[in-house]
Amino acid sequence: MSSTPVAVVTGANKGIGFAIVRALCKQFPGDVYLTARDPGRGQEAVAKLQQEGLQACFHQLDIDDLQSIRALRDFLKEKYGGLNVLVNNAGIAFKVHDTTPFAVQAEVTLKTNFFGTRNVCTELLPLVKPYGRVVNVSSMVSSSALGGCSQPLQQQFRSDTITEEELVQLMTKFVEDTKQGVHAKEGWPNTAYGVSKIGVTVLSRIQARMLNEKRKGDHILLNACCPGWVRTDMAGPKATKSPDEGAETPVYLALLPSDADAPHGQFVSNKTVRPW
Repeated sequence: MSSTPVAVVTGANKGIGFAIVRALCKQFPGDVYLTARDPGRGQEAVAKLQQEGLQACFHQLDIDDLQSIRALRDFLKEKYGGLNVLVNNAGIAFKVHDTTPFAVQAEVTLKTNFFGTRNVCTELLPLVKPYGRVVNVSSMVSSSALGGCSQPLQQQFRSDTITEEELVQLMTKFVEDTKQGVHAKEGWPNTAYGVSKIGVTVLSRIQARMLNEKRKGDHILLNACCPGWVRTDMAGPKATKSPDEGAETPVYLALLPSDADAPHGQFVSNKTVRPW
């Protein structure tokens, strides 16, 4: 078994994920795994980094597929005995003018962004070694979407005692409410992406709390972050940041020094803790 430290970035063959891998290859003292659904695209991305003189490893990962997540889990357990850095970056967004029915957008978006991310955490968090770092890439849209929720929903999402089960119920309810055409009446904002990222931010708060309760002595730091508005396929060419600039906050959180005890369980943007 290798004693080399290991970092994993999900959804990393392009955009912000690729930029995070590039930065980690330069700064992380161990093996960096670029993961992607499509092995061809993943290998191409690794080759591109090689041309820059950077060494990344590839492992297939489709966060919508539990078998794929578990294959990565078993590989990490066997080869490294665990994991040091996990960056949950994989996510999807429908374009603003997409004509796909809203209920379908809600189901598809939450399946990946919330439920897929949660499945990765369920399988991989137990593998995170002492002093490990976990970064869940959320979005500022989660804050604005939270502001667009009804007061009762806002209270639940801001609660310091909300459980993972309760959060899952709320995310499931949003999808169901969109199918019934009652999501607005039930107090939800009109953004599937925004609600999915509320889920990621709140999940991060819950996970950090659980780590405090169950693994206090392990000094693991887990945070959600917003990379900013970044020029990617997702956000389009008008966005203000380059992918490398978008990678700065996630990489900062992934490389928090071993003597750091904060931030933890926070929502971080531009390397600054934001109110939730």
